[in-house]
Amino acid sequence: MTDAHFHRSGETFASLNGTEYRFCGIHPWNAAAVDLTADLARFRTMLGTDPSLGVGEIGLDRLKDRNISSAQREVFTAQLDLAAEMGRPVVLHGAKCWGEVVKAVRPYVGRIPAFLFHGFSRSDGLLPDIVEVNGFIGVGKAVLNDHAVNYRELVKKIPLDRLLIETDGEDLPDADRSAILAETFAKTSELTSVTESQIDSNMAVFISSLAMCR
Repeated sequence: MTDAHFHRSGETFASLNGTEYRFCGIHPWNAAAVDLTADLARFRTMLGTDPSLGVGEIGLDRLKDRNISSAQREVFTAQLDLAAEMGRPVVLHGAKCWGEVVKAVRPYVGRIPAFLFHGFSRSDGLLPDIVEVNGFIGVGKAVLNDHAVNYRELVKKIPLDRLLIETDGEDLPDADRSAILAETFAKTSELTSVTESQIDSNMAVFISSLAMCR
């Protein structure tokens, strides 16, 4: 089954039908502590060497500070520029500032193949904007929480051709991650009637620019 977003040994991955796709990027939490010039040079080399490598998890964040720092914005923009240069899909992070993330990626439409809005949990008002930038939305295990009424209502409104399932698992054994994935899919399907084949098809579109390079 497709897992649109998970972590292993500090790296970001996605999987489709048993094939794993790796992503590289600077998370916004680390933006203030990096050597951006050196890291961009390293990522450019990695992307040039491996055409099946995507960019992510990158973005903006207000979880730790209500203000988005200039370092976050600089690092995010630089990585979007690199993804556009190399023609790679991007995994996005936008905790408590998804509107800002949508605004930031809009100029890259047509140059970045597709975006995964990982962990998106804002109101449905941004859904048309996400579709417009060729964005996909990862539904995670929060949908299993019976108290997450608002999140479940949001999930119901995601267009079926934009919906993906993700565990966001960190170094989980494959069996455990598969169990979470199956449970998350079952609840999401109950809410939306999405099928496993539809999710696989959506994932294939998201990573199509990578799949063609493998």
